[in-house]
Amino acid sequence: MTIFSKIIAGEVPSYKVAEDENFYAFLDINPLAVGHTLVVPKKEVDYIFDLDDQTLAEMMLFSKKVAKAIKKAIPCLRVGITVIGLEVPHAHIHLVPISKESDIHFGSPKLKLTPEVFQETANLIAASFRA
Repeated sequence: MTIFSKIIAGEVPSYKVAEDENFYAFLDINPLAVGHTLVVPKKEVDYIFDLDDQTLAEMMLFSKKVAKAIKKAIPCLRVGITVIGLEVPHAHIHLVPISKESDIHFGSPKLKLTPEVFQETANLIAASFRA
């Protein structure tokens, strides 16, 4: 069972921003930017391109809704999207608020945020997602 499956199951705490029957979105705890969110399928599949076509398409549509909520909640020009897939053996998409290309460089130092900032950010995005 991956760390993401444990998060989905509620065994490991997370800053959830959105959820439906098939997907879960939560803040990355090592973010590149405030609002950096991970979208994962609830079904544990290692590699994103091993997902069946329908699940992959639905994951992208769910990610689009989450990205729109991030854009509403967090000042940025765009929400960048990337898939790396090496960190955790559970398919996931990174959604990162950006204002320039270098904002989504994964070699950059990660932000150190307080639990209060994480919770406030999650609440803002979640409220935008529900709106």
